[in-house]
Amino acid sequence: MDPAFYQQLTDDALADRQPTPGACMALLTDPAVELLPLLNSAYTVRKARFGKAVQVHILNNAQNGRCPEDCSYCTQARTSDADIADYPIKTDAEVLAEAKRAYEAGAHRYCMVFAGRGPSTQRTAHLADLVRKIKAAYPLEVCVSAGLLDDDKAATLAEAGLDRLNHNLNTSRERYGSICTTHTYDDRLNTLRSAKRAGLQTCSGLIAGMGEPPEDLIEIAFELRELGSESIPVNFLLPFEGNVLDQPAGLSPEYCLRVLCLFRFTNPRAEVRCAAGREFHLRSLEAMCLYPANSLFLDGYLNGQGAERRRTYQMIRDLGFEIVSDHPLDDLLDDIAADTDPRTRASLTLDGKRPALKTLAELRPARVDA
Repeated sequence: MDPAFYQQLTDDALADRQPTPGACMALLTDPAVELLPLLNSAYTVRKARFGKAVQVHILNNAQNGRCPEDCSYCTQARTSDADIADYPIKTDAEVLAEAKRAYEAGAHRYCMVFAGRGPSTQRTAHLADLVRKIKAAYPLEVCVSAGLLDDDKAATLAEAGLDRLNHNLNTSRERYGSICTTHTYDDRLNTLRSAKRAGLQTCSGLIAGMGEPPEDLIEIAFELRELGSESIPVNFLLPFEGNVLDQPAGLSPEYCLRVLCLFRFTNPRAEVRCAAGREFHLRSLEAMCLYPANSLFLDGYLNGQGAERRRTYQMIRDLGFEIVSDHPLDDLLDDIAADTDPRTRASLTLDGKRPALKTLAELRPARVDA
């Protein structure tokens, strides 16, 4: 590929110009577009905006399972037979204890996820109270994923000091009905628009590997640009046994990196997160994800195990990057080396075809500590 192609992608992104659909299709599908020059161009854009910083997020699965929705990719959906440990909403004390653990582990942002279609007015008030307590206790940014919200509920959370609302688009408008029938693409868009009207930042991304054509990924990238999503988690479908969608399609390590580059070039100002499926699908190329992306999750995902904490932090240090945290990366690595807690050392386990689900001890570490 002519070097001018990569330079044009870089120049457009640095000038905050949207790349053409043709250029986006080429970077995803044209074998003449080589991976290393593409990553170098994406890193030039990432470095201009975020330097060598990596934002570390830790998820708190604050309520697990028992969801009435039928999202085909999700282990918590009513249509899933995945062997998850379900439980109702955690106590405030448990949520706060996990916020403390996240802060001490070096997290920049603490993400609370609540299963369900959407919160009632009473539940929204409770979530707002939790946000106030966490913000008062720890210098963490807080993100909440709670399902569908209207303007009033988004305003309640914003007034409490919530930093971001997570609500992923997941796939294109055209394909949405094939992955979920209990709510619509427009329901999700309206939730994000309510968050924006309330002054909240939005965290909204996608799941690649659900059988979508490249055109759909480009459509989502452009939609998120139009929405002005400040944070874009790029997930890669994990094949959890029991889910309706349990066989990822077309996710080679190289293609996953190309998808990350797509979202960096189309959304140059956004925090792009290499999210679920990072370890499983990128395999030996995992470290390269931080050239287009500037964020990742620590300690796994919603219900799936991730790489052990030391391995992730060592990867960041080996790249010459740094984390956004009150805690120096070297100190965190030293603390992990001295920690005898077996949960800290637990590794990503694969049987060759399936990722491992989190244990109850991983899902509710604060309760185990107590």
